[in-house]
Amino acid sequence: MKRATTTAPAKPPETGSHHTLSAYIVARFDEFSRSQKDVAQYIVDHLDEAAFHTAEELAKRASTSSSTVVRFSQALGFEGFPELQQAARDEYRRRSGEGANGNGGPLFALDATEFETALAADHVNVEDTARRAGRGDVDAAVEAIVSARSVLVAGTDQMAFFASYLRHLLMLLDLRAETVASPSQEALGRLSRIDEHMLVVGLSAGRAHPLVVRTMKLARHRKAATLAITDATMSDVARLARTRLFYSSNSPAHVRSHTALLSLLQALAYGVYSRDAASHDDRIKAYRLK
Repeated sequence: MKRATTTAPAKPPETGSHHTLSAYIVARFDEFSRSQKDVAQYIVDHLDEAAFHTAEELAKRASTSSSTVVRFSQALGFEGFPELQQAARDEYRRRSGEGANGNGGPLFALDATEFETALAADHVNVEDTARRAGRGDVDAAVEAIVSARSVLVAGTDQMAFFASYLRHLLMLLDLRAETVASPSQEALGRLSRIDEHMLVVGLSAGRAHPLVVRTMKLARHRKAATLAITDATMSDVARLARTRLFYSSNSPAHVRSHTALLSLLQALAYGVYSRDAASHDDRIKAYRLK
């Protein structure tokens, strides 16, 4: 009788090793429960917060409980959260060392106020977003907007404002655009009109709202072009989209920062404008005269 063999579970990265916590989490992502995936996703996208916040603070930002954070640490093979945090600090320090180029000093003094700290975080968010936005992805997003017969932007709750703002930017360029911000009868009617000639844009922060996920699934089923704009690299919206743009939302405050998202939307609209600046200028001038 053949003896069954078992595969030893992967070990978490040890202090001082060249293996990163982020890569280890991504490799094991599908093994986690839904609540643990929220923690995993947040740590990968907000490593500095995982490195220096308490388990309670991290749990609040990931919209879960501190016990889930501890269980997630143990599921990774750590004794508890302090050991996971040490791995996060090791990776964060390596990243900081690799990114240091010696040009200029910090934005504010070491004794920065809460106000200055929040501004400094947004400064870093915009820089990080700019580095993460590959030209190929940006060009694909601009081309999808220009080529679409119409654009449908899905974003609920706090993302509803940004969906409306993106619609406004595109309407200024004489592009047909609508939004889906709630499960109203009117919004669901817009979903029924999704087809292969439309571009569907999904906006999300952290765990995507079920309505946005449903919209992206429907768009994929109906062969519409899809674009995800999110701060979570492993979100459902990102997985369902053909083109993806990511922004950083780290913040010392009690809410996520959306400064980089606003910059990303404006830059995207400017990319569309630049495709045919002369004709767009006439349109915008006429709009301002109304």
